[in-house]
Amino acid sequence: MKPNTIAVIGGTGKSGHYLVHELLKKEYPIKLLLRTPGNFTIESPLIEIVQGDARNFESVNRLIAGCSVVISKIGQPAGEDPIFSDSTGNIIQSMNLHGIKRYITITGLNVDTPFDHKNSKVKAATDWMYQNYPKTTKDKQDEYDLLVNSDLDWTLVRLPLIIPTAERFKRETNLADCPGEKISAADLAEFLVSQIDDRTYIKQSPFLYNVNS
Repeated sequence: MKPNTIAVIGGTGKSGHYLVHELLKKEYPIKLLLRTPGNFTIESPLIEIVQGDARNFESVNRLIAGCSVVISKIGQPAGEDPIFSDSTGNIIQSMNLHGIKRYITITGLNVDTPFDHKNSKVKAATDWMYQNYPKTTKDKQDEYDLLVNSDLDWTLVRLPLIIPTAERFKRETNLADCPGEKISAADLAEFLVSQIDDRTYIKQSPFLYNVNS
C-alpha cells in the first residue's frame, strides 16, 4: 500500500459516496470496508475493497493494515444492535496494533462533551434521541468516552441533519454549540478530508454545520 492510503468505513451510506469521491478527487489511495461489495458502484484503480463488518476485529484489522489514516462514516444498521462502541473498540485496538494515530469520524448532536453550551433546540433534540433511541444514543456517548480514553489523534465531528447534495454552502465549526440545522454531504466530505492533515481539532468534537443554506 502507498504510505498515504486512507482506510474508510461507511463509504456506502447516504452520504458515504461523497467522501469516497472527495478522496479520489484529492488522489488518495483508499481501502474500503464493505459488508456487501456488490452494492458499491464507484470504480477506480485507487480503491481496494475489503469485505467485512466493523464489528468483527479481523475485518477491521485487515482494512487498517498498511494505511496511514482512518476515516469512519459508519451508520447504525436498521434493526441491529448498536454498532458504534463495538466498531470503535475494534478500530482503536487495530490502530494501536499498527501504530496509526489519526482517526476522523462523525456522530450526532446528542453526544455531550464537558465543553458544551448547547442551545435549547439542540438540548431538546438530545433529549428526544434518548427518549426514542436510548440504546443507540447511549452507545454514541460511549463511543466518545472510548476515544477520550484512547491514545489516538481523534476528531469526532458532531453533525445536524445531513442533506445528500453536491451543493456547497458556507460552513462553520463550533466546539460548544450547533446553531445550524443541516450540513451538505459535499461540505461534510470536504471537511473530513481536510482533517487528514489539519491538527486544529485533534482530540476534540467540533459541531459542523452550514450557515444561510
